[in-house]
Amino acid sequence: MKAAFLQAMNSERAARRACVLVTDPVHGAQRLVLADGIAADPLHEEIETALRLGKSGMVEHDTGRYFLTVQAPPLRIVVVGAVHVSQALASIAHLLGHRVIVVDPRTAFASKERFPDADLLAQWPEEALPVVGIDRYTAFVALTHDPKIDDPGLMAALQSDCFYIGALGSRKTHAKRLERLASAGIDAERLGRIHAPIGLDIGAVSPAEIALSIMAEITAKQRKKPERPKGS
Repeated sequence: MKAAFLQAMNSERAARRACVLVTDPVHGAQRLVLADGIAADPLHEEIETALRLGKSGMVEHDTGRYFLTVQAPPLRIVVVGAVHVSQALASIAHLLGHRVIVVDPRTAFASKERFPDADLLAQWPEEALPVVGIDRYTAFVALTHDPKIDDPGLMAALQSDCFYIGALGSRKTHAKRLERLASAGIDAERLGRIHAPIGLDIGAVSPAEIALSIMAEITAKQRKKPERPKGS
C-alpha cells in the first residue's frame, strides 16, 4: 500500500468517514475511494455492499476481480434516556462491539453503576449532542417518554444524516410527538425517518425484550440492502 493511501485512510478514520481501497490483484493497481466518491466509482454497487456488511474481500465485476479493503467507522448508538430499556440495550450493544452513549440530565438515573457498558453524559440533549456529533454511522434512540428530553434529541437527530432514528411510545404517543415536532418546523419527509413504535415487532414485553427488538431493528437497518420504492 502506498504511504499516501495509508495517510489518507488514517485521516478518514479520524474523521469517522468511510473509505475503501480497491486493489487489482493481477496488475497491482490501487485506488482509494472516499465516501463522497463512491457513487461515481465503477464498483459503486460492490463498494456499497462491502461497506454495509463491514467486510473486506474479493469481488467480481465485468472489468475483472478486485480486492476491497473496507474501512468503515465503528457504529455508535446514542441513547437519550437512562431508563431500564437503555440498560439492557447498552449491554446488548456492548456485546456486539458497539459504543453506546447515554444522554440524560437526571443524574440519579445516568450513573456508572447502572450503565457500566456505556459512556454517560448527564446533560440535556441540546447541550450534549452537538459535542457528540451525530453522523451517518450513528443510530439514535429516544426512550424517556418525556418530551422535554426526547424532543430536542429527536430534532437534532432529524437534522443529521444518522442512519437510524427510533423513539419509544405507542402510536397515540407518537402521533402527538409528530404534531409537536411538526410545530417546531420539522417537515413530513424528515419525520418519516422515525421508527415508532420502536423496534422489530417480536411481541416484546419486558425491558430486555424491547431492547432486543431495538437492537435487531438497528442491525437490520445497518446491514440489510435498502428496499427500492415500488415501480422503480
